[in-house]
Amino acid sequence: MIEIYYVEDDVDISCAVKEFLGQQGYKVSVFSTVASAKEALASMCPTLVLVDWNMPDGSGKLLVQWIRLKWKELPVIFLTVRGDSCDIVSGFENGADDYIVKPFELEVLLSHIKALLRRTGDASRQYLSCGSLSIDLKKMSVYNGTEEIGLSPSEYQLLLYLLQNKGKTITRRKLLEEIWDSCGNYVNDNTLTVTMKRLREKLHQPVCLKTVRSVGYRMEEPE
Repeated sequence: MIEIYYVEDDVDISCAVKEFLGQQGYKVSVFSTVASAKEALASMCPTLVLVDWNMPDGSGKLLVQWIRLKWKELPVIFLTVRGDSCDIVSGFENGADDYIVKPFELEVLLSHIKALLRRTGDASRQYLSCGSLSIDLKKMSVYNGTEEIGLSPSEYQLLLYLLQNKGKTITRRKLLEEIWDSCGNYVNDNTLTVTMKRLREKLHQPVCLKTVRSVGYRMEEPE
């Protein structure tokens, strides 16, 4: 299902948009502040983001700049009143893909969403994340927040496998089999311990990477 994050503080507009797009088969999550949108984005990348230009706790333009630091190909549409048209050009320079002027017809919004997704595809599948950690699968790049982290091949594969199985406890034996034995490189149990220690150090001891004592490890969103 296509998941849309809608950053909008006008309850009437957001409810109308959510109901209409829901009827078209889209899942819409509404965020009334920039802060709440950032919190949600930090844990999951949606298919597309709708951003109101003016928010009570910050500018939509600044939110899009923040998004582009982590998800350069995530489709973004600005929703703005006509008086902000001069600023929209600046907004495009900072990463927005399209804009719609308020008030707008819901069918017009839908047509813009469909057109943009035809151009971009579902970019959300390109990203995996948990807490402040994220992987760009296309570029094989790893980030902690906006900081890019350099990992060895085995460290990258270890993090990737845990993120692909987020929420599940993966045994040490399973990790050894999947990451090393599958490549024909048999290693002992200590190799996993050393690799995990180095991975945690490089990622600045992330709270989302849990140790399940005497069993293995689990990626889990922080509370």
